[in-house]
Amino acid sequence: MARRNRRPLIPGAREALNQLKADVMKKQGYDVNPDQPDDVKYEVSKEVDVPLHRGYNGALTSKEAGKVGGPIGGNMVKEMIRMAQEQMRNK
Repeated sequence: MARRNRRPLIPGAREALNQLKADVMKKQGYDVNPDQPDDVKYEVSKEVDVPLHRGYNGALTSKEAGKVGGPIGGNMVKEMIRMAQEQMRNK
């Protein structure tokens, strides 16, 4: 099975992506620790009734993983699109 490459294309972008995640999920009403923005996935998993815990979660189905990651990533993409549109308007 192929392993996913979870590195950003731009070196050093991880910090900015984590900040974006924290900001977006705070706007959605989640309690986000800015130092650990990935922890918001545990709060989302409780909300959607998915048994996500720290460590190995290999027993999760793709559907369950999508229920957790979808709202996080989807809201991040929406915010990036909004930011790009605003940037284009300001040119």
